[in-house]
Amino acid sequence: QVQLVESGGGLVQAGGSLRLSCAASGSTFSIKTMGWFRQVPGNQREFLARILNDGSTYYADSVKGRFTISRDNAKNTVYLQMTSLKPEDTAVYYCRATTTRINWGQGTQVTVSS
Repeated sequence: QVQLVESGGGLVQAGGSLRLSCAASGSTFSIKTMGWFRQVPGNQREFLARILNDGSTYYADSVKGRFTISRDNAKNTVYLQMTSLKPEDTAVYYCRATTTRINWGQGTQVTVSS
């Protein structure tokens, strides 16, 4: 299937910006859509953004206007550009690719300090 590796997480001050990357490998030809989710321990995993093969993008209301999803087809990589970060954005961020099944990355920690 597809293997996903997230990177770019770290510590940032409130109001700052951060860009996450997700590199896909394996059966990348079978990917239908890719997206970003986040999860705080004890909570459900939350949808943030997704991008389709035609380039269409969709966002959760909580991040619309602050986060931007994009892709580089040649590198099989998707990005999440995050701006105006808030302490409540602190979570583990996961990349997801949909083929005939759901494929998840290992996650990358984002911590926003006040």
